[in-house]
Amino acid sequence: MLTKLTSLSVSFKEMATLYVSPHPDDFRSLLALIAAEFGLSSRPNIVTEDPPASLNARSRPALVLGTGEDCSVLSGTSAVSWYLAYQGKRTGIDVKQQSQVWQWLSFADNELIPVSCAVVFPLMGVIGVDKKVQQSSHAELMRVLKVLDQALEPRTFLVGESITLADMAVATAVLLPFKYALEPSDRETLTNVTRWFTTCINQPQFMKVLGQITLCEKMVPVTLKTNVAENTSAAADSNGSTANGPPKTEAQLRKEAKKKEKMEKFQQKKEMEAKKKTQPVKEKKAKPEKKELGVITYSVPTPAGDKKDVVSPLPDSYSPQYVEAAWYSWWEKQGFFKPEYGVRFEPNPRGIFMMCIPPPNVTGSLHLGHALTNAIQDCLTRWHRMRGETSLWNPGCDHAGIATQVVVEKKLMRERGMSRHELGRENFIQEVWKWKNEKGDRIYHQLKKLGSSLDWDRACFTMDSKLSYAVQEAFIRMHDEGVIYRSKRLVNWSCTLNSAISDIEVDKKELTGRTLLPVPGYKEKVEFGVLVSFAYKVDGSDEEVIVATTRIETMLGDTAVAVHPADPRYQHLKGKMVLHPFCDRKMPIVFDDFVDMNFGTGAVKITPAHDHNDYEVGERHNLTFINILDENGLLINGMKRFEARKAVLQSLKDRGLFKEIKDNPMVVPVCSRSKDIVEPLLKPQWYVNCTDMGKQAADAVRDGSLKIIPDHHLKTWFNWMDNIRDWCISRQLWWGHRIPAYFVTVSDPSDMDGHYWVSGRSEEEAREKAAKRFNVSVDKITLRQDEDVLDTWFSSGIFPFSIFGWPNETQDLNVFYPGTLLETGHDILFFWVARMVMMGLKLTGKLPFKEVYLHAVVRDAHGRKMSKSLGNVIDPLDVITGISLEGLHAQLTDSNLDPLEVEKAKQGQKSDYPNGIPECGTDALRFALCAYTSQGRDINLDVNRILGYRHFCNKLWNAVKFAMKTLGDNFVPLEKAQESVSDRWILSRLSAAVGLCDAGFKAYDFPGITTAIYNFWLYELCDVYLRQALVCRQTLYTCLEVGLRLLSPLMPFVTEELYQRLPRRQPQRDPPSICVTSYPDTEEFCWHSEEVDRDMEFIMTVVKTIRSLRADYNLTKTRADWILKHVVILLKITFAEVFRTLLSSISFTRHNYFFSMLHYALTPLHFLYLIYKLVTFMLKILHRRTYDLLKYITLQVEFVILRKDF
Repeated sequence: MLTKLTSLSVSFKEMATLYVSPHPDDFRSLLALIAAEFGLSSRPNIVTEDPPASLNARSRPALVLGTGEDCSVLSGTSAVSWYLAYQGKRTGIDVKQQSQVWQWLSFADNELIPVSCAVVFPLMGVIGVDKKVQQSSHAELMRVLKVLDQALEPRTFLVGESITLADMAVATAVLLPFKYALEPSDRETLTNVTRWFTTCINQPQFMKVLGQITLCEKMVPVTLKTNVAENTSAAADSNGSTANGPPKTEAQLRKEAKKKEKMEKFQQKKEMEAKKKTQPVKEKKAKPEKKELGVITYSVPTPAGDKKDVVSPLPDSYSPQYVEAAWYSWWEKQGFFKPEYGVRFEPNPRGIFMMCIPPPNVTGSLHLGHALTNAIQDCLTRWHRMRGETSLWNPGCDHAGIATQVVVEKKLMRERGMSRHELGRENFIQEVWKWKNEKGDRIYHQLKKLGSSLDWDRACFTMDSKLSYAVQEAFIRMHDEGVIYRSKRLVNWSCTLNSAISDIEVDKKELTGRTLLPVPGYKEKVEFGVLVSFAYKVDGSDEEVIVATTRIETMLGDTAVAVHPADPRYQHLKGKMVLHPFCDRKMPIVFDDFVDMNFGTGAVKITPAHDHNDYEVGERHNLTFINILDENGLLINGMKRFEARKAVLQSLKDRGLFKEIKDNPMVVPVCSRSKDIVEPLLKPQWYVNCTDMGKQAADAVRDGSLKIIPDHHLKTWFNWMDNIRDWCISRQLWWGHRIPAYFVTVSDPSDMDGHYWVSGRSEEEAREKAAKRFNVSVDKITLRQDEDVLDTWFSSGIFPFSIFGWPNETQDLNVFYPGTLLETGHDILFFWVARMVMMGLKLTGKLPFKEVYLHAVVRDAHGRKMSKSLGNVIDPLDVITGISLEGLHAQLTDSNLDPLEVEKAKQGQKSDYPNGIPECGTDALRFALCAYTSQGRDINLDVNRILGYRHFCNKLWNAVKFAMKTLGDNFVPLEKAQESVSDRWILSRLSAAVGLCDAGFKAYDFPGITTAIYNFWLYELCDVYLRQALVCRQTLYTCLEVGLRLLSPLMPFVTEELYQRLPRRQPQRDPPSICVTSYPDTEEFCWHSEEVDRDMEFIMTVVKTIRSLRADYNLTKTRADWILKHVVILLKITFAEVFRTLLSSISFTRHNYFFSMLHYALTPLHFLYLIYKLVTFMLKILHRRTYDLLKYITLQVEFVILRKDF
């Protein structure tokens, strides 16, 4: 074949004509055109018509080589594109690569093109739209593309290191899906394919043929510019048949005529649709059954703290704005949230419940993660409070050192054009306090909006004097014991913040290959995701050792090369040195087990001062630690670190030491606050020795003293605690708890050291400590306090006891410490929970709490992590009050996002919330969050489901309104009442719901609680009991009152509103609010009866069966004539099915035998009449309402049977 292609190339140079389709989306012709662009300098003539019939070319694209009788014709996409690509040497450099190219051509033809056409052609109008088929085709397309995505993960191109025909063929095969079908959410799951496709279409040859390609934003029908049937026939017909083939048979002509007729109808339909769009839209009458969610406001003047008006009639429908007005301030003023409320005996025989809030950042605003945390914690607190326990949920706020300082620094620069250094430390701290006093309580207002029943009189701020004193005391005690010490080690350094940062403040950005990232302080984006290989010369020989690195600039600080001790390639280099090319530094070749000898060349450069792994190697082999960067990320000569990257690479090339550069998947550490690239830097810092404390924390869980729920987090806990490292607690900031440590200088020539660190509660105490340690007089001591502040997690670690006045022995500390429960997200199990446990045991000798419940992490409806750049971070207040799409866009505009990220986020919002977010209310949001919570998995939160729970609130509202009319104005609740079967059943179901809620709260099974309450109200009380003609009013009242109490911890506002409208059994003794009434328990509500449940289930089965048959056969009163006409058939169908259902629901001996004997013993009509009498008798013993529903059927049946003289 290669010989034939070579011979044909001669004629190609002389004359060649390429016949292609004029359609812009004919991917087969596009492939041929792109292949031609990659060919030699001479291009074929392009003709957008069918080839002459004399050439016998089967389909387009077709390539005619030469002229006249000696011409050669290549027909079909594969042959044409292979020939053209071969001319440009784009079919592989050897036999192996050519085989790989053929493999990808086959993949495109057999796997990609069919499924791509199945997805795209319905959008283009080529074939009819079948939603089910289209959805399955889309799923299949994603499956095939994920195979391609995996193949591209380690590669830039499909074959070799440059574009080949394989890339051209596969790229054109996925061209239409990328243009019309693959939405941004699809492309996000195909990162490697998207990267590769973007690289391909941006090549000059591709752009010359395709132009600028706009990727799909939303999959919608496509309006084509040319005749679809004509121009896509070549792509759609896999056999390649055209009008230029043999004469067509009569059958073929008839088929084509029908096809043409259908196409004309299709075009007429399209024209009609287009015409309708241009005509003015006629107003349609709104359907009365579809009412928009109304907004009703509470307009009765009510001073803050006064009780809401509950005398006025309830509005017609539920409205969150009306329901949630005025209640919270009344609850707070009445002291319902204080642990002292209602406690008559000390100690309380029912026990104490204490939980502290995970203190949110003072800079922050609530997101759905906060809302989930607070919904769960408030439900638990309200439940314990209603059980009569002394309950305290203690609020607080974290000073958020880095975040707050960044916010105020930006504000200072924006408003006054000053940096904090120009302002000075003391003045800057005053500015931060000023900002905090103005803006810092916003988070508290949001928590109140969520209905959080916190004791606000005990609210704490981590920079308050009480908590600051506790932080100081904790540091001094641990420093005096030697648990806190100072050492020079590698830390996570942010050059923008000029500070060390904690691991939780480092985002791990995963790259699949070469990527350009923005870095603060650089105009151009910086390249990451590549591996650079270069050589070190071996001292005293011509040998060289090749190493590779992703951070080539760090080679300036290399002090060794490491290889594996068992690697045979380097055994002869033991004791040898390599030479640094830029200085006279000789570096040893060390042998260390950490090296992976199967990766690369098996040799690794060692930079102990700029890499965590290399640091440990340097410690083991006593290597030199050379720091090449200052705190600002500058080299000694003032060059920026990433500018040095380019300079070092060029210098290696100039010296002939550069080997190669290739794509390399990697993780880049990014500062979550400044978005700077985190740099491992060698700095002296303060550390906490966590070895003993970590062991104590692990042992507390092992021996059962501390319980972690769910228990699958135990593995993570033990892994961290058993392998814990020392904790860096110093930060190079101004806002925070300044470290109470002083650098000592002794003015005594006899002191050889002269320098030391001491800690003290004051400078005087520190001076006395220093004088005593150095055995000199106080006047010879000079002190300088450390400029650094403590890590925010240090103050958070002592939060459970510092809020109660520790180290002082206060009453609150004695009563409420240790706490009962710590509830938080599993993502901060180590950063916060573990440190509270360690510091609690160390400083108080007690665990800070008995149980830890870890909830799941909130993600969006697509399972993606919440990210501002994706536009899926939702403020819960927007869900509560509702917000338009424009309002969501405005929030992005006001944020600190990059303009490109803003546009990306807007597209995400437009896709997820095209009509904005409707008003759902606090109760619906809380209920939805609790319903979503499931132990051990993330939560994919769909806002539409929250709206569904708002509808549940409306159902609840209407049910109580209807029931109150049934009760009447003069109704007086009693303790006991006469009960029917249905009454006993609804009380049994109520007791079952009480039991499920009790078990659910004890087991933290929130979905179980919400399901039990939802099912009772919706499917048992509303759908069954309230539909009866007659109900026992006392039973109905019990269901309403107890049902609202069950729901109160989850939906505090709507339950309070409705509860206040109900009469009281003991008006003088009953509590004033539902939130301080007793929670229903299984001892009081012990009416659950399985026998009653079975009896009622049988009755409901009959009702459901009759209703189903009634719907199936359209049995309405207006259909009486139809029933008379077909009554015999109806009897056979209806009563046979009903009776079989009845027989299957009751248990009497050998009922199947009984049924069959009746069937054969009697004539069909006698048999039907007997069935009728049996069913009628059973219906009469049921409730009157059920009988009424079937009355018209039975009357008609009886009439017909009697007419037949039976």
